[in-house]
Amino acid sequence: MKFFMVLQAKNIKYYSLILLTALFTAWFLFVQNILHAPVFSTEDGPKAVYKGEKNVAITFNIGWGDEKAAPIIETLKREKIKSATFFLSGSWAERHPDIVAEIVKEGYEIGMLGYDYKDYTEMEDQEIIRDISKAQEAFKKLNVKNIELLRAPTGHFDKRLLKISEKFGYTVVHWSIDSKDWTNPGVDRIVQNITKAQKGDIILLHASDSAKQTNKALPELLSELRSKNLNFVNVSEMISNSSASSEEVR
Repeated sequence: MKFFMVLQAKNIKYYSLILLTALFTAWFLFVQNILHAPVFSTEDGPKAVYKGEKNVAITFNIGWGDEKAAPIIETLKREKIKSATFFLSGSWAERHPDIVAEIVKEGYEIGMLGYDYKDYTEMEDQEIIRDISKAQEAFKKLNVKNIELLRAPTGHFDKRLLKISEKFGYTVVHWSIDSKDWTNPGVDRIVQNITKAQKGDIILLHASDSAKQTNKALPELLSELRSKNLNFVNVSEMISNSSASSEEVR
């Protein structure tokens, strides 16, 4: 009996150790998944990227306006920024072929912002498909090739857009840092809104005419990012061979 009790005690210790090891492994994998997976995703489907792991990506949305985009491009050139991503609506691009050509010439990346800059969450699937297809045609006529990134025009999206974009071959891109420049809160506030930027962040800026203070804020904003030893890359460079955190999109 004593031998049986000793043997049983050993078995309890053995299986307890296995259980603890399994629980620790599961916890470790769970934490790793939180830290290193894409940020918005369906449970087992396409994903929307909002963050990478290295460097920093500055992105500009342009949906309308004739005045702000060109000066912003000039500021980027003057500040020797070689990499940035511009998300353009197809309708704006059609009206401003010279600026689109300048973006391409300077080597900046172009992503798609739909065509009519409408809220995709308020549209039927076929309406979204038509809008994206119309934007594709617009960029094709402008000889802008190999667009791989899509951003929801108003920033609002759901599982439907992730699935539709996957069929088109696009990666949906959100952001991790919002400068809120479109609210025109003042240059200091715009800069302050990006001070928490770290490696892997995708920063949202605007070059539409509604963002009246973005160009004035850019030199200080870029200086702030440089002070953190962050290197500028476009979104495609950031997300290639890297991963980001994930949560389910409903």
